[in-house]
Amino acid sequence: MPPLEAARGDPSVALAVAPLSSPWQTFDPFLVCVHHQDAYPPANGRLGPAAPLSGRDPGNDFSGKDGWSMYHGRAIPGFPAHPHYGFETVTLVRRGLVDHSDSLGATARYGQGDVQWLTTGRGVQHAEMFPLLRADAPNPLELFQIWLNLPRSSKRAAPHFAMFWADRVPRRVDTDPAGRATEVLVVAGALGETRPLAPPPESWAARPEADVAIWAIRMAAGARWFLPPARPGSARALYLFRGPAVRVDGREVPGAHLVRLAPSVGRALEAGAGEVEMLLLQGRPIDEPVVQHGPFVASSPEELRGVLDRYRSTRFGGWRFESDEPVHPAEEGRFARHPDGRIERPGD
Repeated sequence: MPPLEAARGDPSVALAVAPLSSPWQTFDPFLVCVHHQDAYPPANGRLGPAAPLSGRDPGNDFSGKDGWSMYHGRAIPGFPAHPHYGFETVTLVRRGLVDHSDSLGATARYGQGDVQWLTTGRGVQHAEMFPLLRADAPNPLELFQIWLNLPRSSKRAAPHFAMFWADRVPRRVDTDPAGRATEVLVVAGALGETRPLAPPPESWAARPEADVAIWAIRMAAGARWFLPPARPGSARALYLFRGPAVRVDGREVPGAHLVRLAPSVGRALEAGAGEVEMLLLQGRPIDEPVVQHGPFVASSPEELRGVLDRYRSTRFGGWRFESDEPVHPAEEGRFARHPDGRIERPGD
């Protein structure tokens, strides 16, 4: 899917509205935004689905059959060991769990509102598996994964692994004169006095002038809320992924659509007859060449060739796990083990 050319420049430019694709249309500095929603069935006691896998392509199941996919997993859904170079993954898990393992030595189980922020920098392998724990009930999963580009000067930075536990990610709740609430989860980019957790040090989001924001917005039916302006020169878009419609400066945007916004003016938002949920992505473009081969994102063909050669010879440090689809014990709670051996859990 080609990048989305976001509305920029003259703040009087009309809103640009388009249906959501899969993956969602993005714009510099973002590379990819994927919204996974899977209605996984009860578990089989081995962290996989207690359901036949017939009719699926083993190791490459994006079918959505019966409301869920195995993706590249064979026994457990998810994404077995694979490489990344030159960008960051920001993963917000709204429901369900993700088991993470990587070539740095980090492991984690996170979900239920947690965010993982991984700077891949000069190269890392990781696995993202979706363990199914409940045998007596369905195991729904919902997550966003956002790929945020790194500028040329940071593409060879050391990889950095960070967990933002759900109880630490700031939330702001505003009510309109009628008492209808708008809640904003502030993953990146300050919203007034609501300040986010610090992004990794080499991230484009760590530069104040980059104006990066990642906000998950929930509006009650009929709620009104004012979206403040961004900095001039930034790109921004709202993705309406749940709910019937929202009005943006009086223009109706139907469900499953995005709206591109010029940055320099705020926008009056009004939810329709039902609750709506939106994701806002915003940032000043890095405005450098992007030479991409799947999960390798370079700034020139020469850099890309060098990175591919290095990966073939080093595997970015190799893979220290017995399986390409590593998962943690069923009884394990949410945790993160950092490359230095430090272990943290929600509430620490």
